[in-house]
Formats: sequence, C-alpha cells, structure tokens
Amino acid sequence: MLLRLPLHSLAWIALAVGCTTENGTNPATSTRPERRDALRKFDAPSVRAEDVVDDYHGTQVRDPYRWLEDQDGEEVAEFVAAQNTASRALLDAIESRPAIEARLTALWNYERHEPPIRRGARWCWWRNDGLSNQDVLMVGDDPRGAGEALLDPNAMSQDGTVAVSGLAISDDGARIAYGTSKSGSDWRTWRVLDVATKATLADEVAWSKFSGAAWTKDGTGFFYQRYPQPLAGATFEAQNLQPQLCYHEVGADPQSDRVVYERPDEPKWGFGPRVTEDGRLLVIGISFGTDRRNRIALVDLEEPGWPVRMLLPDLVARWQFVGSEGDCLWFQTDLDAPRGRIVAIDRKQQGVVREIVPQGESTLESTHKTKAAFVCSCLRDASSEIRVHALTGEFLGTVELPAIGTASKYSGDPDDEACYFTFASFLAPPAVHELRVATRIAEPLRNTTFAGDSGSLVTQRVFLQSKDGARLCLFVTHRRGLHLDGKAPCYLYGYGGFGISVTPSFRVPNFVFCERGGVYAQAVLRGGGEYGEEWHQAGMLGKKQNVFDDFVACAEFLVRNGYTTNARLAIGGGSNGGLLVGACLVQRPELFGAAIPEVGVLDMLRYHR
Repeated sequence: MLLRLPLHSLAWIALAVGCTTENGTNPATSTRPERRDALRKFDAPSVRAEDVVDDYHGTQVRDPYRWLEDQDGEEVAEFVAAQNTASRALLDAIESRPAIEARLTALWNYERHEPPIRRGARWCWWRNDGLSNQDVLMVGDDPRGAGEALLDPNAMSQDGTVAVSGLAISDDGARIAYGTSKSGSDWRTWRVLDVATKATLADEVAWSKFSGAAWTKDGTGFFYQRYPQPLAGATFEAQNLQPQLCYHEVGADPQSDRVVYERPDEPKWGFGPRVTEDGRLLVIGISFGTDRRNRIALVDLEEPGWPVRMLLPDLVARWQFVGSEGDCLWFQTDLDAPRGRIVAIDRKQQGVVREIVPQGESTLESTHKTKAAFVCSCLRDASSEIRVHALTGEFLGTVELPAIGTASKYSGDPDDEACYFTFASFLAPPAVHELRVATRIAEPLRNTTFAGDSGSLVTQRVFLQSKDGARLCLFVTHRRGLHLDGKAPCYLYGYGGFGISVTPSFRVPNFVFCERGGVYAQAVLRGGGEYGEEWHQAGMLGKKQNVFDDFVACAEFLVRNGYTTNARLAIGGGSNGGLLVGACLVQRPELFGAAIPEVGVLDMLRYHR
C-alpha cells in the first residue's frame, strides 16, 4: 500500500525529533500552552480495517487496509483530507515554522547556472535567477557573460506544468531540438528552435518517450525514439506498443519520419542515439528495461539505406560511448572491470576490445573526451576524484577539487582543450568550473551568490562496519564545534539500490536543518554504485538484507558516538529508499524516533498492480 500525503519531510523532522530555534529553544517544549499541547498530542483520524487475507503458496498474508489502494476513490479522498487537516493543525502550531520558511526562501534565492555547451561560435547554458520554477536557456558568445534568454519554460504554460525535458543543439549551433513534457509525464514532444530568430518552427514530433535527440552533422534533422500513437480509450500497456528509432528531417511531416531501427520481437528494448564527431556513424545504445547492461549497434550514415549492424550484440556488460576517431570507437565499460575502464573497438573488427585505461582503485563514473585527453570522473569512497588520461591511455594526473563533494554534468566540445563541470558539496551549492586539461587546473567560471555561511558547517566522512563486517562509508554534516552529547536531532538518509551512487549534494533544507542545530547524515549502502558493480550486486535480490543491515549499522553508529539519541533520530529515503526505510522501521522500530518513507515501494507482493 502506498500513501502520498503532501507534507514536507523536514516539517516532520522538526516535530518528531525536536529541532531547535534560532535562540536555542525547542518548539516541543515551548512555554506557550496551546502550542505545547498541540505538539504533544496528535489526534490521528481512525482508519477502517478490513478482514482481507491473501494466500501466497501456503503463507497467509493479512492486508487490512487494501481499500486504500483505490487512490482515486471517494473514501480514500476523505481519509487523506482528514489526515491532512489533523496534520496541518499540528504543523501550524510549530513556532519556528515562519522563521524556517523565511530562511529557506532567502537561501534558495541565489543565481545558478549549468555548464555551458559550445556549438560553432555560440554558447548555451541554463540559468535560474534564484526563485524561478524552471531554468531558462541562455545564449551568448562568451560562457562567462550574461547572455540573453533563448528558451523560457516558465512561459510555456500558465500553470507551470510544461517543462523542457530534453535538449540537443545542432553542430553549428543554428538549431535546437527541445522536448517538452506536461505534468511530469514521461511523454515528450520534440520541437525545433531557430537560434538566430528565436522562433520555434512548425515541427511537432510527438509520442517520444525515454529518449534524447541526436542531430546529423549537417543539422538538417535528428534521431529520436518514439512509440506509435496510442489508440483512444486503450491503455499503453494493453496495446503493447513498441519503441522505434526514427529520423526527423526539419520541415517534414513527422508522420512520415523514417524508422531507422525497431525490434518488434524485443518489446523491452529501448534505443538511445549518438552521432560521432565526424558525423559518419550513428551509435545506438540498446537498453533492456532497467538493466544497467546494454548492447551497441552502428549505422554508417554514408551508406545507402542506413543498414543497422550490431557491434556489441550480447547483454553482458554496460557500454557508454565516449568518442571516436576514424574507425576507432571509445567506450567506458564494466566488462571484466566492475569499477570501470575505457576500451577501444575498431568498428571493422567486431568484438575485438583493446584496453586503453585499465580499472583502478576508484570507481569510474563517467568519461568526457576533449581534444587530447579523457577526463575521467571517478569516485573514491563516494566522493569525486577527477583523473586525466591521454587518448593513448597514459595517466597524466589528477585535478585538485575544493572539498569532499561531487563533480558532475560535464560538457564541452570534444575538439576543445577545456571542459566544464559542476562541483557541489553538502556545504556549498553547485558551481560551474572550467577545467584546462593541459594544466589540470579547475577554477570557478562564475562567482556564487549563495547567502549561507558555508564555513559555519563541517562535513566528516567516517567509516564503520556493518553486521557482517563490511566496510561502510558515512557522511555527517553539522554545525562546526558540535558537542557530541546526544542532544542534536539527526536525519539519516539512504538509498542503496539499482547501482545508483549516492554522493555529496547540496540541499537548502538540509543546510537550514544543520544551521539550526541538526545533524544530517548520508549513508553509502550496498546496492548502490559507489564501489562498482560488485558493491551493487552485494545489495540486490537475495542479498537485499545487506542494505537494511548497513543502514541500521549507520544509525547505531550515530547514537553510539553521541551525535544523537534514538528518540531524536529520523530516517528517510524515497522510492527504493522508501522501501529501505519501511523495512528498517519494521525490523528495528525501537531504533528510530521518526521514519519518512517517501513514495516507497512498500508492498513487494502487489507493487506491480
């Protein structure tokens, strides 16, 4: 059963574990009787229970709240309204809420940018002035300049439900294909923007999903993935619609777009297009559901008919296209290298893999090619490390980074000698850096306008052992000089699944929580990708209990070392992390004072329904 109540998790933390106000008082012990009484007592509306029992191969499983699965039903709507009314009264009684809201607003109001992209003589980048709901695409001739607005998603709908969900810029910078989606839907419609005139052309390429776009070298069209238009009155699943990799020529009728590749016999295959720097080849990444492994196919765009040929036909490893030079294609892969390596494949010698950069002690997260080097973004104990290698594989050195943090979102033309990335930590928001590869020096491209005092907080990376002796990493952020007497409220966050790496990131609510005396802890759990594929597999399927044990070990560490107490410890996570929180709450309820399973996959027997 999944319930989604519209309550901010940090409000629950302040309530459940007693976050202090600016003057050091605790809202749960306020001297105002009406507020004190409201905070001490929560009159939860009653919940009707039914006698529902399912039989799973001889095991009886009770599910008394099955009726709450009807989330569009009238009774469920009444239940949610009653819960929200009671919760609202409780939350509104917290004296510090106005001050918290004012501080959040003040700190969120800072200008931020994404790394710039050069195409031809033009530079494009995303910018937010501080409190806009969505970033605005800027264009200019200098990535350090102010630029001018080119595409504003905030103006695409009055209610703010339309977003730009994909972007591809032609090689000469003259056209931009951008995908729009509405109300958080996975469906997107591709449109074409003429950069010089800022006019959106008549092209509307609909029914695309889970796809980027890739322009041909001459900028006359782009490749994308779409599905046939669903029939009215029938669900997408019922029609068993299957993806197609298509080509749209600008100005042509989208209904006549060319189908480049489809596999009706493989309905779970998805197609991701990339065009090589010289424009000769279309590289097709073929995914299989949520499997991290994939296949690779090639299309010679100079060959009549654009026949598709499999380069890597077997689902045995993960392949990420990095770049090319003539017939040589570079890939990042975990084939025979669970922490990742870079290999070269000659397209005329199918299946022959030549190692360029071998697996190292760090986990290779991504690779960006520049004119003369590979910029390898790695993780060492879940924090970023940038290693630079020549195109021959020779190790040239590392890049000094400002702190424990995360480097990501690399950009830059593959023929340039510099590239760009964002760097963020628990203490400071993402800032765009320019990396001069020859000197391996990275410097901020712009100054940040963030108003918080990052120097008032500190992040520690500590290590501990899980139940079975596995070495774990835990990040702990708090006010500088915190006295470890167990009196601080603590929020412990975790995920641990799908090979996804959880690394240092900046969140204004977490920053404010720590400013006010809280401790924010982020666990590195098995099931993630922080230490490579072996770490991922150690927390999946029959080994999923390892993830729960790791999270419990982190919670026990925080209590044992005086950061907090059980009553002041809250745990949180979303989706797979919601499952984590739910499982730990059931297995060790005495360990936590609050549990926040957000959009959790909590019922593994019925989640597919």
